[in-house]
Amino acid sequence: MSPHDFGSRLLLVVSIFCFNGVFGSGRGTKVAAISGLQGIESQKSSLLHHKGRRSGLFDVMSFGARADGQTDDTRAFRAAWKEACKSSGSVHLLIPKGTYLIGPIKFAGPCNNVSSLTFYLKGYLKATTDLSKYGFSAGWIEFRWVDGLTLTGGGTFDGQGAKAWPSNNCPTHSKCILLPTNLKFMAMNKTVVRGITSLNSKFFHMALVGCKNFKGNNINISAPANSPNTDGIHIERSSSVYFSGAHIGTGDDCISIGQGNSQVTISSVICGPGHGISVGSLGRYRNEGDVSGLVVRDCTMTGTSNGIRIKTWANSPGRSAATNMTFENIVMNNVTNPIIIDQAYCPFSSCTSMAPSGVKISDIYFKNIRGTSSSKVAVALECSKGMPCQNIYLEDVHLDLSSGEKHATSTCKNVKAKYIGTQIPPPCT
Repeated sequence: MSPHDFGSRLLLVVSIFCFNGVFGSGRGTKVAAISGLQGIESQKSSLLHHKGRRSGLFDVMSFGARADGQTDDTRAFRAAWKEACKSSGSVHLLIPKGTYLIGPIKFAGPCNNVSSLTFYLKGYLKATTDLSKYGFSAGWIEFRWVDGLTLTGGGTFDGQGAKAWPSNNCPTHSKCILLPTNLKFMAMNKTVVRGITSLNSKFFHMALVGCKNFKGNNINISAPANSPNTDGIHIERSSSVYFSGAHIGTGDDCISIGQGNSQVTISSVICGPGHGISVGSLGRYRNEGDVSGLVVRDCTMTGTSNGIRIKTWANSPGRSAATNMTFENIVMNNVTNPIIIDQAYCPFSSCTSMAPSGVKISDIYFKNIRGTSSSKVAVALECSKGMPCQNIYLEDVHLDLSSGEKHATSTCKNVKAKYIGTQIPPPCT
């Protein structure tokens, strides 16, 4: 509607309203006139959204996105973000239903005058498969330096990783090229992520680095069991992080807790396939930060290669610590290593040195861990000879063999664990 048409219709409705208000007594006509005014106000609001974008709503379609799944819509997304970030007050960036082909893009702040910014994704985003467009250790979609971001809407991030996975040699070579992560959050504060899906990432699905006050819930992550390094959620150098209500099935750790984290809570996660929920690997590099204050509770692992795992590198150059952690009320369904501490971690075909790990593990609580193990050893506590584990507690552990044959066993190295309540398998001797 042109401004001229809008003014003409407004004059017509006002004239009708005045005529009936002075000369007529028909209440229905007055109501109709008022409804007409409301309708025009709605159209006026839509016009402002589309033309001036002064309302705080920024629709990528208004910036030229095609949403046909073939046209590269990166430029439209970048333009919409630029306008949204320099706006003020409560801001919404809308991606309507449709399929959008997107190259690597950074949604960066600070957005100084924005009190809250909602990235409302209803559409389906597809990553370009041209690896030459990504930088080293890049993310496909990156959010940086933004306070008060909410990412929601029920939409999907599809990394289209199948073409890239054959290029990944990180599982066997230490000096490998890292493929793009689906979603990266860098130095964010007061972030909420809920109701989104991540599919077939080329590398990690979601990575948090240097974030504070991060909340995620109702997140779905999916990739084939044989997809390499497709960790569901990786957390590093972050604090006050909460994830709950996630369904994660992937080719690596469902959730990995890296170095330098504090006060991280993981709850109500359904994991499988995958490598379970892991702390680490820790100790590979100098000056790594400690990990403390981790709580993992009310989770279920099904068919995973590990359940709860703490892993540190042998011959670690640093002297970091993993301490004050609680793993509680965890169900294991046919899990290969339900409870495992591995302080001689080396995923490569060979490691130059197997000197003891220097990472200190202490004050770890395993409570109410139950279910079945697909391997004979259900509890493996293999600590460092140079830095034995301290204050490892197992309380009410009941893990049977999936096959139903005989009983599962425990193994221990360089640790004197403390046992409370039920212990199946029996404690290490």
